[in-house]
Amino acid sequence: MSHDPHHPGPELLQFLTERHLATLTTLRADGSPHVVPVGVTYDPATGTARVISSGSSAKARHVRDGQPRVAVCQVDGRRWVTLEGTAAVRDDAGSVADAVARYAQRYRQPRENPARVVIEISVDRILGNA
Repeated sequence: MSHDPHHPGPELLQFLTERHLATLTTLRADGSPHVVPVGVTYDPATGTARVISSGSSAKARHVRDGQPRVAVCQVDGRRWVTLEGTAAVRDDAGSVADAVARYAQRYRQPRENPARVVIEISVDRILGNA
């Protein structure tokens, strides 16, 4: 079921605030998928999903190397949601601090990481059933 990225519906929004991990799929240079578990936050006001990561991670490298299309998928039993969009890697202190605060609110305070970046995803498609 497809949803408007700025109005995904109350059930999906609630699901995106519960404490669940998700998978992030990025694309390698050869187009093959790279799928890893992540914590993700979603801001419905701006249609932005955020994943914190180390700047040297493969997922951040794929986005930086010209493969900005990504998907984040969260599953819990029969409930699921996929956020698709275009990603950018941000390493400025303000963006990273904002993403860390959002992550801490949904999950827990992450360990310190001086090389931390945030993968910001401008969500343009939401699929799901909650």
